[in-house]
This record gives sequence, C-alpha cells and structure tokens, in this order.
Amino acid sequence: MIEAPGDVRILCAVESGSRAWGFPSRDSDYDVRFIYIRAPHWYLSIDLETRRDVIEQPIVDEIDLSGWDVRKALRLFAKSNPPLLEWLSSPFFYAIDVEFVTALRSLVRDYYSPVASMHHYLHMARGNQREYLRGDTVWVKKYFYVLRPLLAIRWLEQDRGPVPMLFSDLLATIDDESVVVAIESLRQRKSNGDELDRGAAIPEISAFVEAELRRLGELLIPKQPPTVSLDALDALFRTTLDRVWKAS
Repeated sequence: MIEAPGDVRILCAVESGSRAWGFPSRDSDYDVRFIYIRAPHWYLSIDLETRRDVIEQPIVDEIDLSGWDVRKALRLFAKSNPPLLEWLSSPFFYAIDVEFVTALRSLVRDYYSPVASMHHYLHMARGNQREYLRGDTVWVKKYFYVLRPLLAIRWLEQDRGPVPMLFSDLLATIDDESVVVAIESLRQRKSNGDELDRGAAIPEISAFVEAELRRLGELLIPKQPPTVSLDALDALFRTTLDRVWKAS
C-alpha cells in the first residue's frame, strides 16, 4: 500500500503501541510505525526542506499506520529520540531491511543519550498524569501511560541502557512487591478486556505515581549533551539510498 506508487521503499515497520508494550486490550489498534526511503530524485530538489517527510494513513481495520522519511528518522536518531530507539527493540517487526536496521542498531552506542531520554519520559509522565489521573476518579487504563514513562526513567537512573519496549522488563525497576502486584493485576484486567474507562483510583498505583513525580520534581536533570557528529548517519543515508534503489 505504501510502496505501491513505486517511489517509496520501507526500511522497517514495527509495532509500537500497547501490543508491543505487552498490555493490549482485546480491541487495541495495531500501531504500526515505519521508516521509509524515497527514490534518489526526490532528495535532489531545491525545495527538499519544504517537502513533507511523514506518511500517515487513516485507521483502517484497526491498523494505525504512519512513518518517517529516513532523513527525518536519522536526524531524530542523532538526538537520541526515545520512540525511535524503542522501535529498534520492538518484539514485532512487520518489515525489515536487515542491513539498514543492523547498521542503525550498531550506532546506538554512539548517539544514545540517557539525558535526552529522561527529559522525554518525564515530560510524558507529567502530561499524562495531569490529563488523566487527577482526583479520586481517574481514567483507569491511562495508568499505563504514566507508569511506563516513570518506569523508563527508573530504568535510565539504574543505568540499564536504552529503554526497552516491553513493559514487563520495566517492572524489574520496582522493588516494592505490593506495587508490582497491583500493576500486574491491572494489566491482566486490561488483557482480559475489562472496561478500564473512568473509575475509582487504585491506591497502591496512585501513591507510587505521586511519590515518583514528587521525587523527580526534586531531581536536577542535566541539560542536553553537546551535539555529536552526523558523519556516520550521513554515510548510512547515502549507502542505503544507493543500495536500495540499485536493487530495484
């Protein structure tokens, strides 16, 4: 569908939402995210910087499909973009250019920044908590959208490397068994298809969320590290452009 016009090739397509995180509902969408590369002539234009570098499709048959042009993806990779790093560890790849993905993964150690990741996840946790988890009645399923970034920060603080996609991996950062049990119980309810719309707050989870946000509010996160060289990413773009379209 995306490649049909003939001037686009998919470099990778992954599951990036609740199905990849490990807590889907029965009716969860398939959140498919992809990186694509266009034909060489598309990049050789005087208006390149004004051209749209995202492809989005309407949701059809529960498939939410959107992707980034490879140049956009590599620019974000250079900034240690957390969603992009998560894509590389997704448990579900729907399409993959092995050479490109292997090369990109090999560069993670050069561009990965725990500082950049921490800022991203803290902003997400605060925004979702403010939007969905205030008061005695909350959007119950949204606990996961606050818990996941909070646990991602704990993962980073514990120097475990780039944040993994699976929520179950992140649970290893919690040392309070009662909190883990409460979260696992909620995850099971979600997987079983329970309606998790507005309902009573879950005391153990709410207390954990509030304590973590208070703690992080007192934590001094350093500013972004200096920008690193783009030479390796430029080289990856050029070699991929040449290889993909020579083979077509």
